[in-house]
Amino acid sequence: MNNNETLELIMGAFSSRTGLAELNKPGKLYLWTDAFAVCNFLELYHQTKNEDFKEMSLLLIDAVHSVLGHYHNDDYREGWISGLDNGREHPTMGGLRIGKKLLERAPGEPYDEKKEWDRDGQYFHYLTKWMHALHQAAIVTKDVRYIRWAIELAKTAHKAFTYELADGTKRMYWKLSTDLSRPLISSMGQHDALDAYITYLELTSTASDFSENADLSSEIEEVSVMAASISMETEDSLGLGCLLINAAKATQLIIMYKLPLEKLLTSLLDAAHKGIERFLQIGTLEYSAEYRLAYRELGLSIGLHGVKMVRNLLDAHAEKFEQKEVINEALLRVEKYISLADTIEDFWMIPKHQQSTTWDEHVDINSVMLATSLAPEGFLKIQRKGL
Repeated sequence: MNNNETLELIMGAFSSRTGLAELNKPGKLYLWTDAFAVCNFLELYHQTKNEDFKEMSLLLIDAVHSVLGHYHNDDYREGWISGLDNGREHPTMGGLRIGKKLLERAPGEPYDEKKEWDRDGQYFHYLTKWMHALHQAAIVTKDVRYIRWAIELAKTAHKAFTYELADGTKRMYWKLSTDLSRPLISSMGQHDALDAYITYLELTSTASDFSENADLSSEIEEVSVMAASISMETEDSLGLGCLLINAAKATQLIIMYKLPLEKLLTSLLDAAHKGIERFLQIGTLEYSAEYRLAYRELGLSIGLHGVKMVRNLLDAHAEKFEQKEVINEALLRVEKYISLADTIEDFWMIPKHQQSTTWDEHVDINSVMLATSLAPEGFLKIQRKGL
């Protein structure tokens, strides 16, 4: 069975578990997982030209907006989070819930770190993933609504999550309440500003192709400054994957839109190289399945596929890079670890390992990200034409 066939099998099982296969609103929705799932369905459509897969992606988008754009079923509040009567016309205007089973922590309720992981609210880094999924849908369908919704989400999220310190510097909350009125976790995600910077550039660049006015200039400036003030280095496998995913996106933006991102691209590759070395020293990949989190490791393998994309693009479009040699040296250091993608995928493809508690407890996010890693272009490739 090749990777494309495996992708179809995994996404078929996901559709059955969540109710999507019956063409009804899925009973299980989780914003991060669903963002990757949308891209996977679009990749299946790209590979097969089967309209059913495109329909699945658009159905999932509609379900996410209809469910996660509304308050939790157990919440005393009802309707669209945005408060709009015409919420379906602007489904992302109020942001989107995470999709956790438990209600968000109530005002005045004591903070419980362990319980907070199971509580609802809004995560900024989940919202940027959804912006990207909408962006990919816009490219495939050529429907400008998806870009508009992504930009509306970017503006809403940025305004709510960004705050100013006494010295005038800007920071971002990591988690907000469903209505975006109060922080649930005040600390800042290490790569949230970086993700925002690349995602905003992606949205505005593609919006220009649609002749759509998408002014995110002030937001881009703010997240650029924030991202530059925080070290990118991490030994977390998912964090490393996000660095490399952003490297793949930055490379495409350089080529397609001549954006000045070469220095950032080199920094992303350098940070990933150092982080992967530390990650391997910890020895997580030598643990049994019961002590590993598949979706975090698969984030790294997706990113390593992004490294392959960077190499192919750098070689094919060398004339578009002023700092090609510097980028190439940084890329060579990361390319030593590309085989880790196969190592991670092979481990989690073993049926015994998919019977572990850690796989079963997170079966949707694990399986969807495995599918993305096996067929990553639907998620990684910003534009299907021109590259």
